[in-house]
Amino acid sequence: MFDLDKWQEIFQTITKNKVRTFATAFGVFWGILMLILLLGAGQGLQNGVQQSMLLDAINSIWVIPARTSISYEGMPAGRQHPFQEEDLESVFTEVSGIEFMSPENWLMGNYIVKYKNRGSAFGVYGTKSDYFDIKVTMKIQSGRSLNLLDDREKRKVCYIGNRVAESIFPEGVDPVGEYLDIKGSMFRVVGVFKFEASNGMDQAQRIYVPFSTYQQIFNPDKSVSLFAVTTAPGTMGKQLEGDILELLKIRQSIHPDDDQAFWVHNQEENFRQVQNLFNGIKAFIWLVGIGTLTAGIVGVSNIMIIVVKERTKEIGIRKAMGATPNSIVGLILQESIFITAVAGYFGLFMGVVLLESVNYALEAMGADLDFFTRPEVNFRAAITSLIILVVSGALAGLFPALRAAHIKPVDALKDE
Repeated sequence: MFDLDKWQEIFQTITKNKVRTFATAFGVFWGILMLILLLGAGQGLQNGVQQSMLLDAINSIWVIPARTSISYEGMPAGRQHPFQEEDLESVFTEVSGIEFMSPENWLMGNYIVKYKNRGSAFGVYGTKSDYFDIKVTMKIQSGRSLNLLDDREKRKVCYIGNRVAESIFPEGVDPVGEYLDIKGSMFRVVGVFKFEASNGMDQAQRIYVPFSTYQQIFNPDKSVSLFAVTTAPGTMGKQLEGDILELLKIRQSIHPDDDQAFWVHNQEENFRQVQNLFNGIKAFIWLVGIGTLTAGIVGVSNIMIIVVKERTKEIGIRKAMGATPNSIVGLILQESIFITAVAGYFGLFMGVVLLESVNYALEAMGADLDFFTRPEVNFRAAITSLIILVVSGALAGLFPALRAAHIKPVDALKDE
């Protein structure tokens, strides 16, 4: 039940020595503020890194041929072994657990993509329609993406990024249906794409054409630079990666133990490693933050010991008049929790305000930071911080409260 007299007494004690109370509360305020800022900064870093990774499907695997490191079947180490279209067909038909699969080639050298009398340099890539199910943050802005018929019929069509459209087409011109000159071949624009993730802007300067068309016009040797797959539901990424590499090593006469022959980017495995890394960082942040907060709590405890010492005679009189030890403990704990909670709540509030201000400033300036975005503190962390505050306040006042409860009235009245 709410006891107005007790709260008035607590406020009177707190305001009696304002400087001491402020200094004590500031330690708690600073501790919780640092904890919130560290957690927010850590979350911003995690958001940025994960966003940069999630341009592609989380279950995607990218495979690029490198150089062999072990001689095998009469062939020396250091051998290059580019993929051929037959290699990819074999992987797709013989390896189980693949949901989507697409090769990727790109034009090398100096060339200008032209629209009438306007032109600029852009990356031109040959892919299949599955590619756009792997690039999950690539979304259609207008028109359509490339499809199976485009590849099957070797159509001279292209799918362009919104940065390409903004750069090469005059204002007011709809790119869909217009033609681009790519190294002397005319390609009709069938769609414009954009990236939902801010760090996909560089890839929004790309032009995609059907893989079969690309091979026919730009790549007569039919080699493939790289390919990507996604795991089907129920398939483990690591297992699929191993099955693919095993088949490719057989087809390309590569030593079974040669781990340098391919460069593999397993998005699922990399994402798991990053998650583990940030879990460790969060644990360290909590350790540092709680350590800082503990320093403030120790300050509260020391001040409460001084308060108990100053009020020894008063406590003795209370006990002589019938006050129970529990009521004395409750009074001291209530005062300790109040100081800790109020100071901590202000620290929590200020931390959230500062994080939101940084977030607002980044958005207002249009800052495109690939590895830092949306610094924030989630609801669970905020609730955990509040629980820590209450528990800390109770612990800070517990020893002084127990000391006060054991004061004997006779000794207290003798105290000077």
